[in-house]
Amino acid sequence: MEFFVDTADINEIRELNELGVVDGVTTNPSLILKSGRAILDVTKEICDLIDGPVSAEVVATQADAMIAEGRKLAQVASNIAVKLPLTWDGLKACKTLTHEGKMVNVTLCFSANQALLAAKAGATFISPFVGRLDDINLDGMDLIADIRTIYDNYTFGTKILSASMRSVNHIFESALIGADVMTAPPDVIKKLTRHPLTDKGLDQFMADWKKTGQEIL
Repeated sequence: MEFFVDTADINEIRELNELGVVDGVTTNPSLILKSGRAILDVTKEICDLIDGPVSAEVVATQADAMIAEGRKLAQVASNIAVKLPLTWDGLKACKTLTHEGKMVNVTLCFSANQALLAAKAGATFISPFVGRLDDINLDGMDLIADIRTIYDNYTFGTKILSASMRSVNHIFESALIGADVMTAPPDVIKKLTRHPLTDKGLDQFMADWKKTGQEIL
């Protein structure tokens, strides 16, 4: 499974990229706002840092305007994935931009029917929002499983990008189901290293080493 990081914080992206765990980046208007920078500037810097897809989201709601914004964003770098909402206009824009050879990430997906339409429209990625479904007492992982089954039934090329990852369990379950990609905030990705037995074992090793009175350097 590919790991995308969901942030517009350059320092966070750089740290994870240097570790070799980042295959791409997703951004949205809220993350751009949090960065406090101009969208084209921060997106360009991210694209210069990351070889994989960098999702940059349009803010228009009508198809023609979405297409125009998508073309503008795609000019930033060759690895831009234009991020479009899963609306009728968004699907129209997806079809046009995909036909032009641009990567497209269709976002705000909450049903398998929506995911089916996105695949038919040629989306490169479909982004089902797991955490937001959990917030309303629905199991977001059921949606990932349904989309996986449907896409496999018809060999759609659209990649399932599990989004709105709130926990390490979301990442684990997405991988188990067979999501192609997941995107999560930096802090959630870092939590994948944590286990109480790891901490306990390390504490024991360090205590025993101290008793030896030795030094390596």
